[in-house]
Amino acid sequence: MAWNTLDDMELRGKRVLTRVDINVPMENGACTDTTRIERIAATVQDILDRGGKPILLAHFGRPKGERRDDMSLQPLVPTLEAILGAPVIFASDCIGPAAMAVVEALPEGAVALLENTRFHKGEEKNDPALAAEMAKLGDVYCNDAFSAAHRAHASTEGLARLLPSCAGRLMQAELQALEAALGKPERPVLAVVGGAKVSTKLDLLGNLVGKVDILVIGGGMANTFLAAQGIDVGKSLCEHEMAETAREILAKAAKKGCEVLLPVDVVVAREFAAGAAHQVVPATECPSDAMILDAGPEAVAAIKAAIDRAHTLIWNGPLGAFEIEPFDVATNAAAKHAARRSDDGKLVSVAGGGDTVAALNKAGAANDFSYVSTAGGAFLEWMEGKTLPGVAALDVAGD
Repeated sequence: MAWNTLDDMELRGKRVLTRVDINVPMENGACTDTTRIERIAATVQDILDRGGKPILLAHFGRPKGERRDDMSLQPLVPTLEAILGAPVIFASDCIGPAAMAVVEALPEGAVALLENTRFHKGEEKNDPALAAEMAKLGDVYCNDAFSAAHRAHASTEGLARLLPSCAGRLMQAELQALEAALGKPERPVLAVVGGAKVSTKLDLLGNLVGKVDILVIGGGMANTFLAAQGIDVGKSLCEHEMAETAREILAKAAKKGCEVLLPVDVVVAREFAAGAAHQVVPATECPSDAMILDAGPEAVAAIKAAIDRAHTLIWNGPLGAFEIEPFDVATNAAAKHAARRSDDGKLVSVAGGGDTVAALNKAGAANDFSYVSTAGGAFLEWMEGKTLPGVAALDVAGD
Protein backbone atom coordinates (compact mmCIF):
# COMPACT_ATOMS: atom_id res chain seq x y z
CA MET A 1 0.00 0.00 0.00
CA ALA A 2 1.26 3.49 -0.84
CA TRP A 3 -0.10 6.83 0.29
CA ASN A 4 0.64 10.50 -0.21
CA THR A 5 1.98 12.60 2.65
CA LEU A 6 1.86 16.35 3.13
CA ASP A 7 5.15 16.51 1.22
CA ASP A 8 3.32 15.37 -1.93
CA MET A 9 0.64 18.07 -1.79
CA GLU A 10 0.56 21.69 -2.94
CA LEU A 11 -0.83 23.56 0.07
CA ARG A 12 -0.30 27.29 -0.56
CA GLY A 13 -3.65 29.01 -0.55
CA LYS A 14 -5.44 25.68 -0.16
CA ARG A 15 -8.18 24.85 2.33
CA VAL A 16 -6.93 21.66 3.98
CA LEU A 17 -9.70 19.58 5.57
CA THR A 18 -7.76 17.81 8.31
CA ARG A 19 -9.32 14.86 10.14
CA VAL A 20 -7.88 14.71 13.64
CA ASP A 21 -8.57 12.78 16.83
CA ILE A 22 -9.03 15.21 19.70
CA ASN A 23 -11.47 13.00 21.59
CA VAL A 24 -9.74 13.89 24.85
CA PRO A 25 -10.82 13.39 28.48
CA MET A 26 -12.65 16.38 29.91
CA GLU A 27 -13.52 17.36 33.47
CA ASN A 28 -15.51 20.44 34.44
CA GLY A 29 -15.11 21.81 30.93
CA ALA A 30 -11.33 21.46 30.88
CA CYS A 31 -9.09 18.97 29.10
CA THR A 32 -7.29 16.68 31.58
CA ASP A 33 -4.93 14.98 29.11
CA THR A 34 -3.68 16.94 26.10
CA THR A 35 -1.63 14.14 24.51
CA ARG A 36 -3.85 13.73 21.45
CA ILE A 37 -3.90 17.47 20.81
CA GLU A 38 -0.13 17.67 21.15
CA ARG A 39 0.23 14.92 18.57
CA ILE A 40 -1.63 16.84 15.85
CA ALA A 41 0.48 19.97 16.30
CA ALA A 42 3.13 18.94 13.76
CA THR A 43 0.55 18.48 11.01
CA VAL A 44 -1.25 21.76 11.71
CA GLN A 45 2.04 23.68 11.90
CA ASP A 46 3.26 22.16 8.63
CA ILE A 47 0.07 23.21 6.84
CA LEU A 48 0.36 26.76 8.24
CA ASP A 49 4.06 27.02 7.39
CA ARG A 50 3.33 26.11 3.79
CA GLY A 51 0.57 28.66 3.37
CA GLY A 52 -2.36 26.33 3.78
CA LYS A 53 -5.50 26.84 5.84
CA PRO A 54 -6.07 23.97 8.37
CA ILE A 55 -9.75 23.13 8.83
CA LEU A 56 -10.11 20.58 11.60
CA LEU A 57 -12.72 17.82 11.45
CA ALA A 58 -13.15 15.71 14.57
CA HIS A 59 -15.59 13.68 16.61
CA PHE A 60 -16.17 13.76 20.36
CA GLY A 61 -17.93 11.11 22.38
CA ARG A 62 -20.91 9.15 21.07
CA PRO A 63 -23.78 11.60 20.45
CA LYS A 64 -25.37 9.14 17.99
CA GLY A 65 -26.38 11.75 15.45
CA GLU A 66 -27.85 14.22 17.93
CA ARG A 67 -26.57 17.67 18.84
CA ARG A 68 -25.49 17.63 22.49
CA ASP A 69 -23.94 20.57 24.30
CA ASP A 70 -21.88 18.27 26.52
CA MET A 71 -20.19 16.82 23.43
CA SER A 72 -19.45 20.05 21.62
CA LEU A 73 -15.87 20.70 20.54
CA GLN A 74 -16.10 24.39 21.43
CA PRO A 75 -14.62 23.99 24.96
CA LEU A 76 -11.42 22.71 23.35
CA VAL A 77 -10.68 26.02 21.63
CA PRO A 78 -8.47 27.50 24.44
CA THR A 79 -6.44 24.28 24.74
CA LEU A 80 -6.01 24.05 20.98
CA GLU A 81 -4.87 27.66 20.77
CA ALA A 82 -2.35 27.16 23.56
CA ILE A 83 -0.85 24.02 22.03
CA LEU A 84 -1.04 24.98 18.35
CA GLY A 85 0.17 28.53 18.96
CA ALA A 86 -2.42 29.93 16.55
CA PRO A 87 -5.89 31.48 16.70
CA VAL A 88 -8.64 28.84 16.48
CA ILE A 89 -11.97 29.91 14.99
CA PHE A 90 -14.90 27.66 15.92
CA ALA A 91 -17.77 26.82 13.57
CA SER A 92 -21.06 25.62 15.05
CA ASP A 93 -21.44 22.91 12.37
CA CYS A 94 -19.17 20.80 10.18
CA ILE A 95 -21.21 21.44 7.01
CA GLY A 96 -23.48 24.12 5.62
CA PRO A 97 -23.57 27.92 5.95
CA ALA A 98 -22.12 28.10 9.48
CA ALA A 99 -19.08 26.08 8.50
CA MET A 100 -18.64 27.80 5.13
CA ALA A 101 -18.77 31.26 6.72
CA VAL A 102 -15.89 30.40 9.08
CA VAL A 103 -13.83 28.76 6.32
CA GLU A 104 -14.27 31.64 3.87
CA ALA A 105 -13.37 34.26 6.48
CA LEU A 106 -10.44 32.31 7.97
CA PRO A 107 -7.44 34.65 8.16
CA GLU A 108 -3.95 33.53 7.21
CA GLY A 109 -2.19 31.84 10.13
CA ALA A 110 -5.43 30.80 11.84
CA VAL A 111 -7.06 27.39 12.26
CA ALA A 112 -10.73 26.50 11.84
CA LEU A 113 -12.36 23.96 14.17
CA LEU A 114 -15.61 22.51 12.87
CA GLU A 115 -18.24 21.12 15.24
CA ASN A 116 -18.46 17.41 16.16
CA THR A 117 -18.90 15.34 12.99
CA ARG A 118 -20.97 12.79 14.92
CA PHE A 119 -23.75 15.34 15.45
CA HIS A 120 -24.83 14.13 11.99
CA LYS A 121 -26.30 10.62 11.70
CA GLY A 122 -24.63 10.25 8.31
CA GLU A 123 -21.13 10.39 9.80
CA GLU A 124 -21.06 6.86 11.22
CA LYS A 125 -23.08 5.56 8.25
CA ASN A 126 -20.46 6.93 5.83
CA ASP A 127 -23.25 8.79 4.04
CA PRO A 128 -22.00 9.98 0.61
CA ALA A 129 -24.20 13.08 0.79
CA LEU A 130 -22.64 14.16 4.11
CA ALA A 131 -19.13 13.50 2.78
CA ALA A 132 -19.95 15.61 -0.29
CA GLU A 133 -21.12 18.50 1.89
CA MET A 134 -17.87 18.31 3.89
CA ALA A 135 -15.84 18.23 0.67
CA LYS A 136 -17.29 21.61 -0.37
CA LEU A 137 -15.30 23.17 2.48
CA GLY A 138 -11.87 22.06 1.29
CA ASP A 139 -9.43 21.69 -1.58
CA VAL A 140 -7.26 18.98 -0.01
CA TYR A 141 -8.06 16.21 2.49
CA CYS A 142 -5.51 15.25 5.13
CA ASN A 143 -6.18 12.34 7.49
CA ASP A 144 -4.18 12.61 10.71
CA ALA A 145 -6.45 10.36 12.79
CA PHE A 146 -5.05 6.83 12.63
CA SER A 147 -6.94 6.06 15.84
CA ALA A 148 -10.21 6.48 13.89
CA ALA A 149 -8.95 4.77 10.73
CA HIS A 150 -10.69 1.48 11.54
CA ARG A 151 -14.04 3.23 11.13
CA ALA A 152 -15.53 3.69 7.65
CA HIS A 153 -17.12 7.03 8.44
CA ALA A 154 -17.90 9.99 6.19
CA SER A 155 -15.01 12.06 7.58
CA THR A 156 -12.48 9.19 7.54
CA GLU A 157 -13.30 7.17 4.43
CA GLY A 158 -15.92 8.86 2.26
CA LEU A 159 -14.23 12.26 2.21
CA ALA A 160 -10.85 10.80 1.25
CA ARG A 161 -12.32 9.63 -2.05
CA LEU A 162 -13.66 13.07 -3.00
CA LEU A 163 -10.59 15.28 -2.68
CA PRO A 164 -6.83 14.98 -3.31
CA SER A 165 -5.84 13.11 -0.15
CA CYS A 166 -2.81 12.49 2.03
CA ALA A 167 -1.70 11.29 5.45
CA GLY A 168 -0.85 13.86 8.12
CA ARG A 169 2.40 13.68 10.09
CA LEU A 170 0.92 11.60 12.91
CA MET A 171 -0.76 9.19 10.49
CA GLN A 172 2.46 9.01 8.46
CA ALA A 173 4.55 8.17 11.54
CA GLU A 174 2.03 5.55 12.62
CA LEU A 175 1.91 3.85 9.22
CA GLN A 176 5.70 3.88 8.87
CA ALA A 177 6.10 2.35 12.34
CA LEU A 178 3.57 -0.38 11.62
CA GLU A 179 5.12 -1.16 8.25
CA ALA A 180 8.51 -1.53 9.96
CA ALA A 181 7.00 -3.83 12.59
CA LEU A 182 4.91 -6.24 10.52
CA GLY A 183 4.99 -5.13 6.89
CA LYS A 184 8.68 -5.55 6.12
CA PRO A 185 10.28 -6.16 9.51
CA GLU A 186 13.85 -7.00 10.33
CA ARG A 187 13.81 -10.51 11.75
CA PRO A 188 13.60 -12.15 14.21
CA VAL A 189 10.26 -10.56 15.13
CA LEU A 190 9.02 -10.88 18.71
CA ALA A 191 5.45 -10.17 19.79
CA VAL A 192 4.51 -9.68 23.44
CA VAL A 193 0.77 -10.11 23.97
CA GLY A 194 -0.74 -9.79 27.41
CA GLY A 195 -4.01 -8.82 29.00
CA ALA A 196 -6.90 -10.55 30.64
CA LYS A 197 -8.73 -12.65 28.08
CA VAL A 198 -7.88 -14.88 25.14
CA SER A 199 -11.40 -14.42 23.78
CA THR A 200 -10.78 -10.72 23.04
CA LYS A 201 -7.55 -11.41 21.17
CA LEU A 202 -8.31 -14.50 19.10
CA ASP A 203 -7.87 -12.73 15.76
CA LEU A 204 -4.72 -11.07 17.03
CA LEU A 205 -3.07 -14.31 18.16
CA GLY A 206 -4.18 -16.16 15.04
CA ASN A 207 -2.57 -13.52 12.82
CA LEU A 208 0.63 -13.14 14.82
CA VAL A 209 1.61 -16.82 14.98
CA GLY A 210 1.83 -16.75 11.19
CA LYS A 211 3.93 -13.59 11.05
CA VAL A 212 6.29 -13.48 14.02
CA ASP A 213 9.16 -15.69 15.09
CA ILE A 214 8.60 -15.58 18.85
CA LEU A 215 5.34 -14.99 20.73
CA VAL A 216 5.32 -14.18 24.45
CA ILE A 217 1.91 -14.70 26.08
CA GLY A 218 1.39 -13.04 29.46
CA GLY A 219 -1.22 -11.73 31.84
CA GLY A 220 -4.49 -13.56 32.46
CA MET A 221 -4.27 -14.95 28.92
CA ALA A 222 -1.27 -17.04 29.92
CA ASN A 223 -3.38 -18.76 32.60
CA THR A 224 -5.81 -19.96 29.95
CA PHE A 225 -2.95 -21.44 27.90
CA LEU A 226 -1.45 -23.10 31.00
CA ALA A 227 -4.84 -24.58 31.93
CA ALA A 228 -5.29 -25.81 28.35
CA GLN A 229 -2.17 -27.91 28.90
CA GLY A 230 -3.66 -29.54 31.97
CA ILE A 231 -1.99 -27.28 34.53
CA ASP A 232 -3.98 -26.32 37.64
CA VAL A 233 -4.10 -22.52 37.88
CA GLY A 234 -6.05 -22.40 41.13
CA LYS A 235 -8.34 -19.39 41.47
CA SER A 236 -6.58 -17.44 38.73
CA LEU A 237 -8.42 -15.47 36.09
CA CYS A 238 -8.85 -18.10 33.40
CA GLU A 239 -11.19 -18.83 30.50
CA HIS A 240 -11.44 -22.61 30.84
CA GLU A 241 -13.98 -22.70 28.01
CA MET A 242 -11.25 -21.44 25.66
CA ALA A 243 -8.96 -24.42 26.28
CA GLU A 244 -9.52 -26.03 22.88
CA THR A 245 -8.97 -22.69 21.13
CA ALA A 246 -5.74 -22.17 23.05
CA ARG A 247 -4.51 -25.61 21.98
CA GLU A 248 -5.39 -24.81 18.36
CA ILE A 249 -3.36 -21.60 18.53
CA LEU A 250 -0.37 -23.49 19.96
CA ALA A 251 -0.69 -26.11 17.21
CA LYS A 252 -0.82 -23.41 14.53
CA ALA A 253 2.24 -21.74 16.01
CA ALA A 254 4.16 -25.03 15.95
CA LYS A 255 3.17 -25.59 12.32
CA LYS A 256 4.27 -22.06 11.36
CA GLY A 257 7.57 -22.32 13.26
CA CYS A 258 6.59 -19.66 15.78
CA GLU A 259 8.15 -20.18 19.22
CA VAL A 260 5.63 -19.56 22.03
CA LEU A 261 6.86 -18.51 25.46
CA LEU A 262 4.55 -19.10 28.42
CA PRO A 263 5.68 -18.34 31.98
CA VAL A 264 7.72 -21.15 33.55
CA ASP A 265 7.30 -19.61 36.98
CA VAL A 266 4.65 -17.29 38.40
CA VAL A 267 3.88 -14.94 41.28
CA VAL A 268 0.84 -16.08 43.27
CA ALA A 269 -1.21 -14.54 46.06
CA ARG A 270 -4.41 -15.29 47.97
CA GLU A 271 -5.81 -11.80 47.45
CA PHE A 272 -5.66 -9.20 44.71
CA ALA A 273 -4.51 -6.20 46.69
CA ALA A 274 -1.53 -3.88 46.82
CA GLY A 275 1.24 -5.32 48.96
CA ALA A 276 -0.54 -8.67 49.35
CA ALA A 277 1.51 -11.59 50.67
CA HIS A 278 2.88 -13.44 47.65
CA GLN A 279 5.31 -16.12 46.58
CA VAL A 280 7.05 -17.37 43.46
CA VAL A 281 6.27 -20.93 42.39
CA PRO A 282 6.78 -23.00 39.24
CA ALA A 283 3.89 -22.45 36.81
CA THR A 284 2.92 -26.09 37.35
CA GLU A 285 2.54 -25.65 41.12
CA CYS A 286 0.00 -22.88 41.71
CA PRO A 287 -1.76 -23.61 45.02
CA SER A 288 -5.45 -24.39 44.58
CA ASP A 289 -6.47 -21.48 46.85
CA ALA A 290 -4.19 -18.91 45.16
CA MET A 291 -4.24 -16.88 41.97
CA ILE A 292 -1.50 -16.10 39.46
CA LEU A 293 -0.95 -12.34 39.30
CA ASP A 294 2.41 -11.95 37.54
CA ALA A 295 5.15 -13.79 35.70
CA GLY A 296 8.07 -14.94 37.83
CA PRO A 297 11.80 -14.11 37.61
CA GLU A 298 12.68 -17.12 35.42
CA ALA A 299 9.91 -16.14 33.00
CA VAL A 300 11.21 -12.57 32.94
CA ALA A 301 14.72 -13.80 32.22
CA ALA A 302 13.37 -15.83 29.29
CA ILE A 303 11.51 -12.80 27.94
CA LYS A 304 14.63 -10.63 28.24
CA ALA A 305 16.62 -13.29 26.37
CA ALA A 306 13.97 -13.29 23.62
CA ILE A 307 14.18 -9.48 23.42
CA ASP A 308 17.96 -9.79 23.04
CA ARG A 309 17.48 -12.18 20.10
CA ALA A 310 14.87 -10.03 18.37
CA HIS A 311 15.42 -7.19 15.94
CA THR A 312 11.76 -6.15 15.92
CA LEU A 313 9.29 -6.07 18.82
CA ILE A 314 5.51 -5.58 18.81
CA TRP A 315 3.97 -5.16 22.27
CA ASN A 316 0.30 -5.27 23.23
CA GLY A 317 -0.85 -5.78 26.82
CA PRO A 318 0.80 -6.20 30.25
CA LEU A 319 2.43 -9.36 31.58
CA GLY A 320 0.68 -9.23 34.95
CA ALA A 321 -1.57 -7.13 37.17
CA PHE A 322 0.64 -4.09 36.50
CA GLU A 323 -1.76 -1.65 38.17
CA ILE A 324 -0.70 -2.63 41.67
CA GLU A 325 2.56 -3.54 43.37
CA PRO A 326 4.17 -6.02 43.61
CA PHE A 327 2.48 -7.53 40.55
CA ASP A 328 3.98 -5.00 38.14
CA VAL A 329 7.49 -6.44 38.30
CA ALA A 330 7.46 -8.55 35.13
CA THR A 331 5.88 -5.85 32.96
CA ASN A 332 8.26 -3.19 34.28
CA ALA A 333 11.39 -5.33 33.90
CA ALA A 334 10.61 -6.52 30.38
CA ALA A 335 9.51 -3.06 29.22
CA LYS A 336 12.64 -1.39 30.57
CA HIS A 337 14.82 -4.02 28.92
CA ALA A 338 13.10 -3.46 25.57
CA ALA A 339 13.46 0.30 26.01
CA ARG A 340 17.20 -0.01 26.62
CA ARG A 341 17.67 -2.20 23.53
CA SER A 342 15.66 0.30 21.50
CA ASP A 343 17.61 3.26 22.84
CA ASP A 344 20.85 1.47 21.92
CA GLY A 345 19.61 1.10 18.35
CA LYS A 346 19.46 -2.70 18.55
CA LEU A 347 15.66 -3.07 18.46
CA VAL A 348 12.74 -1.57 16.56
CA SER A 349 9.95 -1.55 19.14
CA VAL A 350 6.32 -0.67 18.43
CA ALA A 351 3.67 -0.76 21.14
CA GLY A 352 0.04 0.19 21.48
CA GLY A 353 -3.52 -0.65 22.40
CA GLY A 354 -5.50 -0.33 25.61
CA ASP A 355 -3.54 -0.78 28.82
CA THR A 356 -0.24 -1.00 26.97
CA VAL A 357 0.48 2.72 26.92
CA ALA A 358 -0.40 3.05 30.62
CA ALA A 359 1.81 0.07 31.48
CA LEU A 360 4.80 1.41 29.53
CA ASN A 361 4.36 4.88 31.03
CA LYS A 362 4.20 3.38 34.52
CA ALA A 363 7.41 1.48 33.80
CA GLY A 364 9.09 4.67 32.58
CA ALA A 365 9.83 2.92 29.30
CA ALA A 366 7.48 4.52 26.77
CA ASN A 367 9.80 7.35 25.70
CA ASP A 368 12.54 4.94 24.59
CA PHE A 369 10.32 2.66 22.51
CA SER A 370 10.68 3.32 18.78
CA TYR A 371 6.98 4.12 18.54
CA VAL A 372 4.08 4.04 20.97
CA SER A 373 0.64 4.22 19.40
CA THR A 374 -2.22 5.84 21.31
CA ALA A 375 -4.68 4.27 18.86
CA GLY A 376 -6.48 1.47 20.68
CA GLY A 377 -8.94 -0.21 18.33
CA ALA A 378 -7.14 0.77 15.11
CA PHE A 379 -3.80 -0.54 16.40
CA LEU A 380 -5.37 -3.85 17.42
CA GLU A 381 -7.20 -4.30 14.14
CA TRP A 382 -4.00 -3.61 12.23
CA MET A 383 -2.20 -6.24 14.34
CA GLU A 384 -5.04 -8.63 13.55
CA GLY A 385 -4.29 -8.20 9.86
CA LYS A 386 -7.51 -6.36 9.06
CA THR A 387 -7.87 -3.64 6.42
CA LEU A 388 -8.42 -0.21 7.97
CA PRO A 389 -10.94 1.75 5.82
CA GLY A 390 -9.41 5.13 6.64
CA VAL A 391 -5.99 3.92 5.50
CA ALA A 392 -7.23 2.03 2.46
CA ALA A 393 -9.00 5.18 1.24
CA LEU A 394 -5.61 6.93 1.05
CA ASP A 395 -4.05 4.19 -1.07
CA VAL A 396 -2.62 5.60 -4.31
CA ALA A 397 -1.05 2.34 -5.52
CA GLY A 398 -3.81 1.85 -8.07
CA ASP A 399 -3.71 5.42 -9.40
